[in-house]
Amino acid sequence: MAEQETGGTGPGHRQVRLTRTGHGEFEVENVRGGRIHIGSGESADFTPVELLLTAIAGCSAVDVDFITGKRAEPETFEVLSEGEKLKDDAKGNHMGDLRVTFTVTFPEGEGGDRAREMLPKSIQMSHDRLCTVSRTVLLGTPIAMRAAD
Repeated sequence: MAEQETGGTGPGHRQVRLTRTGHGEFEVENVRGGRIHIGSGESADFTPVELLLTAIAGCSAVDVDFITGKRAEPETFEVLSEGEKLKDDAKGNHMGDLRVTFTVTFPEGEGGDRAREMLPKSIQMSHDRLCTVSRTVLLGTPIAMRAAD
């Protein structure tokens, strides 16, 4: 089966390519030409752990925005993604106590009321089935790592 590179919210193959630009620094490129830089935390570049937090929050933010935005345009929409970096002998380095907190306000009126009512439901829907990133973390999907042939 051929891998089909896609973007958006539909199913299909996804990939990013990292290229080393310096000690502990990498440029990341997606198949659409988007680029970001990541690092080890010694510069302003995002670290991989910060990108994990970003991916979790961003995925759910898109879900929640699509659902509530059908009812009313938000006046404010902020998401805080946080957790604790842990290290222990049994599990090695990992994140714990992951939390995503939405602070969203909507205008007064019927549309805003419907969006406010839908906000907690949309957050739960994202957590329970829509957000590919958090669902992958929650399910504990195995990751195969290898050197290229």
